[in-house]
Amino acid sequence: MAFDEALAARVRPLVGGTPGVVEKKMFGGVAFLVNTRMCCGVVKSDLMLRLGEEGAKAALEEPHTRPMDFTGKPMKSMVYVEEAGIASGRDLERWLLLAVAFAQSEASNPRPAVSRLRLARTRKLSAGG
Repeated sequence: MAFDEALAARVRPLVGGTPGVVEKKMFGGVAFLVNTRMCCGVVKSDLMLRLGEEGAKAALEEPHTRPMDFTGKPMKSMVYVEEAGIASGRDLERWLLLAVAFAQSEASNPRPAVSRLRLARTRKLSAGG
């Protein structure tokens, strides 16, 4: 799947200065992760945003948005914003600020503490300890 390279070029400078940002090819497009947490991306000609359930619910009340349904099942914490919703630099920046803020928040870490403990224990065992 091709993605809108021009949109990706608009997104890069706005998120590129964020500490811990990494760009990866994902979803047939490009995604930007902040501290290994999904933040935003470009899929076809749409901006994809991870905003959390409450943020996504609020975003869906705005024009030019729809639920992210990449697999056919809508993801409650993610939305697509169509071209018309990000036509201006100000609109694009507003959406990206929301996604970056969520990615940097504790709420964006979906792993419960038990999973982190299990992962640490597994690493310790595999290291021979």
